Amino acid sequence: MVEARLIQTALGPNDPDDGDTGRQMRGLAIAALEQDYIRPDKFGYKVPSQSGNGVYLVNLDDGPYCTCPDFEKRGLACKHVYAVETLLHQSEQLDTEPPPAVRVTAQPWAAYNASQVHEAELFETLLRELVSEVPQPPQTNGRPRLPIADMLYAMGMKVYTGFSTRRAMSGVREAAAKGRVGKEHCYSTTARYFEREDLTPVLRELIQRSALPLSGVETIFAIDSSGFASTAYNRWFEHKWGHVEGKKAVKWAKLHIMCGVTSNIITAADATASMSADAPYLPEFVRITAENFTVREVSGDMAYSSRKNLHAVAKVGGVPYIPFKTGAVAKPKSGPADSLWAQMFHHFTLRLADFNEHYHLRSNVETCFHMMKAKFGDKLRSKTDTAMVNEALMMAVAHNICCIIRAMYTLGITPVFDQTTNSKAE
Repeated sequence: MVEARLIQTALGPNDPDDGDTGRQMRGLAIAALEQDYIRPDKFGYKVPSQSGNGVYLVNLDDGPYCTCPDFEKRGLACKHVYAVETLLHQSEQLDTEPPPAVRVTAQPWAAYNASQVHEAELFETLLRELVSEVPQPPQTNGRPRLPIADMLYAMGMKVYTGFSTRRAMSGVREAAAKGRVGKEHCYSTTARYFEREDLTPVLRELIQRSALPLSGVETIFAIDSSGFASTAYNRWFEHKWGHVEGKKAVKWAKLHIMCGVTSNIITAADATASMSADAPYLPEFVRITAENFTVREVSGDMAYSSRKNLHAVAKVGGVPYIPFKTGAVAKPKSGPADSLWAQMFHHFTLRLADFNEHYHLRSNVETCFHMMKAKFGDKLRSKTDTAMVNEALMMAVAHNICCIIRAMYTLGITPVFDQTTNSKAE
């Protein structure tokens, strides 16, 4: 006989009737937590009562049947039926289901080659179009300011070419001759604009606007972070212990991004010139992305595992595919239960193959970082903290423009950096 036990599930035995969906969730919880106590019987399967008052008999041979009061009252599948069905389905998958076939999508090489051949010329045009909408700050006392759009254009071209500010001046002169900028400026001016803190929020906004042309393409997103080293060094012991002599540590910036998994377009980003935790960035990135995109799924690694992050994704209508840390449980020992946390926990523990099929789309964010570092380099030329942050953000802007150029040839889009013109994917 099965030992009577009180099963701790996400939905308690005295909760109000929440329909068939609620019964399925209760069944998932019972299957996940009590699978060792659900045992076959000559009449079917014995399933422990959630209240701890004995067991119920479930039979699936001639349609679902259960001896619990809920089934006797309704004559329809109850949570105990769903628990048995879940375990049987899981067992069939393990015994008979072959591994899923790997789908290989052919690269449209002709379109891709054309995008790469024309990338440099199109990059200049799209960059100018993107930065031209940045409003010029009001002029106060002092020398007349250079147009902010011209300086952002110069900063973007410097990052795209990978040149130093001095070597990038040939491009500035050429842009002035073509009328893309008002006039040639000194190379040191570009460096000073990288060091302006007031340009950091402008660059974040440019990242969001540069993603708009693909708002009708992306519905699945991934989030992660990566470091970009600088050519500058900190004396590590001096920083930690106040000593003048000691080992040196490379200065680096950490770039946090959320990107679409189809085109690798970055929908939201931020950067810091020091160590920063990953998890706090997800809610804001999801909110920003949902303003312009339909969010159906968001995947992230274990560093983003928190109840707040799961609910941030669910709030905009998406499903969070974030693996759970070792020791995580469906229901806390104290405090209220969280139905969303429990639902995803059961999905993760009972349907791991299906969970991983969605979660492994997260590898596209790694591809996104690889694309950036392969094209623009994995080191930042800036040396001050603010300049490193701005250079990393401008790198994300340049990456987005390159993704749009590729989409122009492979998807046939016409890029317009206007929220009213672009529509979300259905």
